[in-house]
Amino acid sequence: MSASLQSRQPAATLASAAAAAEPVQYLTFMLAKEQFAIGILNIKEIIEYHGVTEVPMMPDCVRGVINLRGAVVPVMDLLARFGRPPSEVTKRTCVVIVEVESDGERQVIGLVVDAVNEVLDIAASDIEPAPSFGARIRAEFIQGVGKVRGRFVLLLDVDRAFSLDEIAALASDSALVAEEEALSH
Repeated sequence: MSASLQSRQPAATLASAAAAAEPVQYLTFMLAKEQFAIGILNIKEIIEYHGVTEVPMMPDCVRGVINLRGAVVPVMDLLARFGRPPSEVTKRTCVVIVEVESDGERQVIGLVVDAVNEVLDIAASDIEPAPSFGARIRAEFIQGVGKVRGRFVLLLDVDRAFSLDEIAALASDSALVAEEEALSH
Protein backbone atom coordinates (compact mmCIF):
# COMPACT_ATOMS: atom_id res chain seq x y z
CA MET A 1 0.00 0.00 0.00
CA SER A 2 1.43 3.41 -0.88
CA ALA A 3 2.26 5.88 1.87
CA SER A 4 -0.38 8.33 0.63
CA LEU A 5 -3.13 5.69 0.77
CA GLN A 6 -1.90 4.50 4.14
CA SER A 7 -2.04 8.00 5.60
CA ARG A 8 -5.69 8.37 4.51
CA GLN A 9 -6.85 5.26 6.42
CA PRO A 10 -7.80 5.75 10.06
CA ALA A 11 -5.16 4.52 12.51
CA ALA A 12 -7.73 2.27 14.22
CA THR A 13 -8.42 0.46 10.94
CA LEU A 14 -4.70 -0.11 10.36
CA ALA A 15 -4.22 -1.28 13.96
CA SER A 16 -7.13 -3.73 13.76
CA ALA A 17 -5.85 -5.11 10.43
CA ALA A 18 -2.41 -5.60 11.97
CA ALA A 19 -3.94 -7.27 15.03
CA ALA A 20 -5.96 -9.62 12.79
CA ALA A 21 -2.75 -10.67 11.04
CA GLU A 22 -1.01 -11.44 14.35
CA PRO A 23 -0.99 -15.11 15.32
CA VAL A 24 -3.10 -16.02 18.34
CA GLN A 25 -1.69 -18.17 21.12
CA TYR A 26 -3.48 -21.41 21.99
CA LEU A 27 -2.86 -23.98 24.72
CA THR A 28 -2.92 -27.43 23.12
CA PHE A 29 -3.90 -30.56 25.00
CA MET A 30 -4.82 -34.17 24.38
CA LEU A 31 -8.17 -35.90 24.80
CA ALA A 32 -8.44 -39.56 23.74
CA LYS A 33 -5.41 -39.24 21.43
CA GLU A 34 -6.83 -36.16 19.66
CA GLN A 35 -5.34 -32.69 19.92
CA PHE A 36 -7.50 -29.75 20.98
CA ALA A 37 -6.72 -26.13 21.79
CA ILE A 38 -8.15 -23.22 23.73
CA GLY A 39 -7.20 -19.58 23.28
CA ILE A 40 -4.62 -18.69 25.92
CA LEU A 41 -6.57 -15.59 26.98
CA ASN A 42 -9.30 -17.85 28.44
CA ILE A 43 -6.85 -19.84 30.56
CA LYS A 44 -6.11 -18.87 34.13
CA GLU A 45 -3.83 -21.76 35.14
CA ILE A 46 -3.08 -25.47 34.88
CA ILE A 47 -3.07 -27.67 37.98
CA GLU A 48 -2.41 -31.30 38.79
CA TYR A 49 -5.52 -33.49 38.97
CA HIS A 50 -6.35 -34.54 42.53
CA GLY A 51 -8.98 -34.14 45.21
CA VAL A 52 -12.19 -33.58 43.25
CA THR A 53 -15.26 -33.64 45.51
CA GLU A 54 -18.23 -35.31 43.84
CA VAL A 55 -21.55 -33.47 43.85
CA PRO A 56 -24.72 -35.61 43.79
CA MET A 57 -27.15 -35.44 40.87
CA MET A 58 -24.77 -33.70 38.48
CA PRO A 59 -24.58 -34.63 34.80
CA ASP A 60 -21.93 -37.20 33.80
CA CYS A 61 -19.68 -34.47 32.42
CA VAL A 62 -19.29 -32.78 35.82
CA ARG A 63 -16.68 -34.60 37.91
CA GLY A 64 -17.34 -32.43 40.95
CA VAL A 65 -15.76 -29.36 42.52
CA ILE A 66 -12.33 -28.34 43.77
CA ASN A 67 -11.13 -25.73 46.23
CA LEU A 68 -8.97 -23.27 44.32
CA ARG A 69 -7.52 -20.85 46.87
CA GLY A 70 -10.82 -20.69 48.75
CA ALA A 71 -13.09 -20.58 45.70
CA VAL A 72 -15.37 -23.49 44.76
CA VAL A 73 -14.66 -24.35 41.12
CA PRO A 74 -16.73 -26.90 39.15
CA VAL A 75 -14.62 -29.47 37.28
CA MET A 76 -15.84 -30.80 33.93
CA ASP A 77 -14.68 -33.94 32.14
CA LEU A 78 -14.24 -32.82 28.53
CA LEU A 79 -14.59 -36.28 27.02
CA ALA A 80 -17.87 -36.83 28.86
CA ARG A 81 -18.99 -33.32 27.81
CA PHE A 82 -18.43 -34.40 24.22
CA GLY A 83 -20.60 -37.50 24.69
CA ARG A 84 -17.77 -40.01 25.13
CA PRO A 85 -16.82 -42.24 28.08
CA PRO A 86 -15.15 -40.21 30.87
CA SER A 87 -11.39 -39.70 30.86
CA GLU A 88 -9.20 -42.12 32.77
CA VAL A 89 -7.01 -40.40 35.33
CA THR A 90 -3.29 -40.93 34.71
CA LYS A 91 -0.13 -39.25 35.98
CA ARG A 92 -0.38 -36.76 33.06
CA THR A 93 -4.04 -35.82 33.72
CA CYS A 94 -4.41 -32.09 34.43
CA VAL A 95 -7.14 -29.62 35.24
CA VAL A 96 -7.05 -26.55 33.02
CA ILE A 97 -8.70 -23.64 34.81
CA VAL A 98 -10.55 -21.44 32.30
CA GLU A 99 -12.73 -18.39 32.47
CA VAL A 100 -15.96 -18.50 30.46
CA GLU A 101 -18.60 -15.89 29.85
CA SER A 102 -22.22 -16.77 30.55
CA ASP A 103 -25.01 -14.18 30.48
CA GLY A 104 -22.48 -11.36 30.68
CA GLU A 105 -20.79 -12.85 33.76
CA ARG A 106 -17.31 -14.35 33.89
CA GLN A 107 -17.17 -17.75 35.60
CA VAL A 108 -14.23 -20.01 36.38
CA ILE A 109 -14.38 -23.76 35.67
CA GLY A 110 -11.86 -26.58 35.57
CA LEU A 111 -11.50 -28.87 32.55
CA VAL A 112 -10.07 -32.38 32.90
CA VAL A 113 -7.65 -33.11 30.04
CA ASP A 114 -5.50 -36.19 29.39
CA ALA A 115 -2.30 -34.17 28.99
CA VAL A 116 -1.25 -30.59 28.28
CA ASN A 117 1.06 -30.24 25.28
CA GLU A 118 2.29 -26.73 24.55
CA VAL A 119 1.36 -23.16 23.73
CA LEU A 120 1.30 -22.56 19.97
CA ASP A 121 0.98 -19.45 17.84
CA ILE A 122 -1.62 -20.09 15.14
CA ALA A 123 -2.06 -17.48 12.42
CA ALA A 124 -5.59 -16.60 11.31
CA SER A 125 -4.62 -17.77 7.81
CA ASP A 126 -3.99 -21.26 9.27
CA ILE A 127 -7.48 -21.54 10.78
CA GLU A 128 -10.36 -23.00 8.80
CA PRO A 129 -14.04 -22.70 9.78
CA ALA A 130 -15.54 -25.43 11.95
CA PRO A 131 -16.58 -28.47 9.90
CA SER A 132 -20.29 -29.10 9.59
CA PHE A 133 -19.76 -32.86 9.83
CA GLY A 134 -17.09 -35.40 10.61
CA ALA A 135 -16.10 -34.11 14.04
CA ARG A 136 -17.05 -36.23 17.02
CA ILE A 137 -18.19 -33.19 19.00
CA ARG A 138 -20.98 -30.71 18.37
CA ALA A 139 -20.01 -28.22 15.66
CA GLU A 140 -21.01 -25.19 17.76
CA PHE A 141 -18.34 -26.18 20.31
CA ILE A 142 -15.63 -25.76 17.65
CA GLN A 143 -14.33 -22.28 16.89
CA GLY A 144 -12.28 -23.57 13.97
CA VAL A 145 -9.65 -26.04 12.87
CA GLY A 146 -6.03 -24.94 13.07
CA LYS A 147 -3.35 -26.33 10.79
CA VAL A 148 -0.13 -26.83 12.73
CA ARG A 149 2.92 -28.71 11.43
CA GLY A 150 0.82 -30.70 8.97
CA ARG A 151 -1.75 -31.76 11.59
CA PHE A 152 -5.17 -30.47 12.57
CA VAL A 153 -5.99 -29.02 15.98
CA LEU A 154 -9.62 -28.50 16.97
CA LEU A 155 -9.97 -25.00 18.44
CA LEU A 156 -12.69 -25.00 21.09
CA ASP A 157 -15.13 -22.15 21.69
CA VAL A 158 -14.99 -22.08 25.50
CA ASP A 159 -18.04 -19.86 25.98
CA ARG A 160 -20.26 -22.30 24.04
CA ALA A 161 -18.69 -25.65 24.93
CA PHE A 162 -18.55 -24.93 28.64
CA SER A 163 -21.67 -22.84 29.14
CA LEU A 164 -22.67 -23.25 32.77
CA ASP A 165 -26.29 -22.52 31.82
CA GLU A 166 -26.32 -25.54 29.49
CA ILE A 167 -24.61 -27.68 32.13
CA ALA A 168 -27.18 -26.56 34.71
CA ALA A 169 -29.91 -27.66 32.26
CA LEU A 170 -28.14 -31.04 31.93
CA ALA A 171 -28.05 -31.29 35.74
CA SER A 172 -31.78 -30.65 36.03
CA ASP A 173 -32.41 -33.23 33.28
CA SER A 174 -30.25 -35.73 35.21
CA ALA A 175 -32.21 -35.00 38.37
CA LEU A 176 -35.52 -35.55 36.55
CA VAL A 177 -34.32 -38.86 35.10
CA ALA A 178 -33.11 -40.02 38.53
CA GLU A 179 -36.42 -39.01 40.07
CA GLU A 180 -38.41 -40.87 37.38
CA GLU A 181 -36.24 -43.98 37.85
CA ALA A 182 -36.77 -43.85 41.61
CA LEU A 183 -40.54 -43.55 41.18
CA SER A 184 -40.69 -46.43 38.70
CA HIS A 185 -39.01 -48.88 41.12
